Amino acid sequence: MNTPNKKELIIGIAMLAASLAYLVMAQQLPGHAGIDAATVPKLLAGFLSLLGLMQVISAFARPKAAAEAASPVPTEAEEPATEIVEPKTVIKTLGLILGYMALLGPVGFPIMTVVYLYLQFLVLTPVNHKARHLTYLLIAVICSALIFLLFREAFDLLLPAGLLNDYI
Repeated sequence: MNTPNKKELIIGIAMLAASLAYLVMAQQLPGHAGIDAATVPKLLAGFLSLLGLMQVISAFARPKAAAEAASPVPTEAEEPATEIVEPKTVIKTLGLILGYMALLGPVGFPIMTVVYLYLQFLVLTPVNHKARHLTYLLIAVICSALIFLLFREAFDLLLPAGLLNDYI
């Protein structure tokens, strides 16, 4: 197993271990029959476990690009593809998350979720692509409204309405 695959395996095992620990903690939450406060943490733990398992499986799979690169001798015209991780994107995302958390209570879930999602879409849009502002805004508004209504009506959990408290 080559070095990148060892790293992938370690990451997958760590993710799987963290998700199983999270699942154990979610099982200890008090609950009742049906949908309760433990439902979402259990779902998240299940999805995280699935991702960890997929990561472990992918560590054993040999990528096609690596298999093709091992066969022929690369020419000077071919350059290896390098992944560039932009620290600015990570810092902007962390800033957006912190701002979202700080303003969630006073401004409210519906408004802050729309603002967060729209700005996150802008941050994640590649530099060489044109930002589709109307599409981003529509997705953010629809997702925010659906999540708010889902929690309020289906889960019977109230998310902070903030500035919209008198209207909702």
